[in-house]
Amino acid sequence: MKCPYCGFVESKVIDSRPTEDGYVIRRRRQCLSCSNRFTTYEKVEEVQLIVVKKDGTRESFNRGKIINGLVRACEKRPISIEVMENIADRIEQKLINSMEQEIPSGEIGELLMEELKALDEVAYVRFASVYRQFKDLNTFVKELTKMLDEKKD
Repeated sequence: MKCPYCGFVESKVIDSRPTEDGYVIRRRRQCLSCSNRFTTYEKVEEVQLIVVKKDGTRESFNRGKIINGLVRACEKRPISIEVMENIADRIEQKLINSMEQEIPSGEIGELLMEELKALDEVAYVRFASVYRQFKDLNTFVKELTKMLDEKKD
């Protein structure tokens, strides 16, 4: 760490402790050249997720869009907002853990459908019908038949 007083690049850590929120480490350092003391703060660098949409445009990841999609899919279903928040948390964590900075929007949609399929079949079908853009009744029936076949197994 470069000394703010003399510019020397080596220092030693005298004291280290977390801040109140626990997300930052406060370090007291002493310059090995001029012996002046200074404080530094260390925190985890958060990854900025970028969503690549179907048309190729890019935008910052917005957790609120996941929540909005869940609310619409789960409308009039016995699913609490807390459950929806937990789903959004799991999806966001999976995206962060993937270590990819650019995420295709389709990947987010598929993760959402996986979660909804395990949670509530009606919410899943609602979301899938919009997400997969079912063009006609036959496409819709094929998806329902596939779900029923999976349920039998």
